[in-house]
Amino acid sequence: MNTRRSEQGDGTRVNIRTRGGSLAPGGVVGDGRYRLLAQFGIDERAGAHLWRARDGQLRRDVALTMLVGDPADGEAARAARRTLDRAAHAAKFSHGGVARVLDVLSLGNGITSSEGLLGIVVAEWTKGSDLSDLVTERPVAPATAARMVQALAEAVDSAHHSGLVLGLDHPQRLRLTPDGRLRLAFPGPLPDATLRDDVKALGAVLYLLLTGRWALPGGPPAIPAAPYSPNGRLVPARSLQPTVPAALSALAGRTIEDGGQGAIRTSSAILRVLEQAAEEEERTQLIKQVGDESVDEDGGVWTTKKPVKDAARRRKLALGVTVLAVAAVGILAWLGMMAIDFFQDDPASGPPVNVADEPTTQQADPDQGRQPPESQPPALGEPVQPASVQVYNPEGTGDHVAQAKNAIDGDPATIWRTDQYQQQLPALKSGVGLIVEFDDPINLKQLKIAADSPGTAVEVRVAEESDPSLEATRVVASTELTEVQTEIDLPKPEQAEYVIVWITKLSEDGADHVSEIGELTFVPTQP
Repeated sequence: MNTRRSEQGDGTRVNIRTRGGSLAPGGVVGDGRYRLLAQFGIDERAGAHLWRARDGQLRRDVALTMLVGDPADGEAARAARRTLDRAAHAAKFSHGGVARVLDVLSLGNGITSSEGLLGIVVAEWTKGSDLSDLVTERPVAPATAARMVQALAEAVDSAHHSGLVLGLDHPQRLRLTPDGRLRLAFPGPLPDATLRDDVKALGAVLYLLLTGRWALPGGPPAIPAAPYSPNGRLVPARSLQPTVPAALSALAGRTIEDGGQGAIRTSSAILRVLEQAAEEEERTQLIKQVGDESVDEDGGVWTTKKPVKDAARRRKLALGVTVLAVAAVGILAWLGMMAIDFFQDDPASGPPVNVADEPTTQQADPDQGRQPPESQPPALGEPVQPASVQVYNPEGTGDHVAQAKNAIDGDPATIWRTDQYQQQLPALKSGVGLIVEFDDPINLKQLKIAADSPGTAVEVRVAEESDPSLEATRVVASTELTEVQTEIDLPKPEQAEYVIVWITKLSEDGADHVSEIGELTFVPTQP
């Protein structure tokens, strides 16, 4: 026997001894049945070494999730048994998004105590490429990322209906198949993994594809960790990659997010949003492609990518016609001036004019008949900080009253969130919002809203008191939030001391409805 020292996730080192060599290509495990070919990662949280191996009996390649540890460590042995039991239970599960479990080896059942292993999960080998390699060069296109995660989410949804936890919350356990689908290639969930962990993993995989960053603990060193704000919130994918659609950015963040009412907790909710987001992104890309082409009046296609001789000929013809038209206008103008001069110089061309009978001619106004210049929009001034903010809910108790201050604290990462509603507004009430008060009335011209809540419909209202009825307020602008940053320009400046941001439609989160606002910025005209 040969001995090798390996470090587990807790920093301890154990001896790993295998028949014929160490855990290196060419070594054998599983009582000599599986010859190691190549290592594809280490999930340090469980001391799980991920290998491709050759089954010497059936002469086929397999995926091995080898649980490394000291058999004398009772706690480690119990954790390994829990993982192996879960893997054995998953052997009955069949789905294209998960590699089929072929065998489960444990101490005394395919593994001897001298091998330095606590267990092995044997699964069919998944052809394709590493997920880690895929995101190393650059993030994946949003529509492609949505479709890839959608296939994986279908496997999670099916497994959860069967009461199974898959344990896909580590990028090196996943592989990309030749047909572009993500697959769990190295099964073996952590002993304490939950259904919620699988759902969070879907959000983390989406975030990884969109940004190249891993947002959960215990990721591989080769993949950069996702950034978090000082208050502990994940920085939205859209902030790292502006081309990421708001819907996908919000989906990734809310799926990873543990706390709060905006969190997405089920794979079925993820599937619905992914389908919509993928279709919308694909439609957008198609429109952009079609926009590169124009159709002329004869039905011919003029493409900006492949200019043709007919297009050049048409442009030359159009230029020639334009020159002729300008020349014709010039000639007509010259003939008109000649005619005027002819009649003015001929004294017999009309009756004599009695100048004394005419009213005195005034000096012509040089501006007479000139069109007034177009009115310029008023220039914007510096943002004005409100003196206070409150939740505005004239029909009852406000939503998360203590969070209202987060909407004007200067930090978009701190949020005010509505309650989570089972029905869309106005089923339960007409709306909900925030009312801000200024020390002195401002001449409001623009409102900026930082909010990762696509689909939220807002009205900007002004009021004359701090607690008005809705009927006593006046709508001065409205819009639907589609971006993380939204600028609402009022048609004309509005003098206001109290401004209400009134939500009439909530952002949809699966079967729930909830909206959040990160920051409100009020911009007046220049004094």
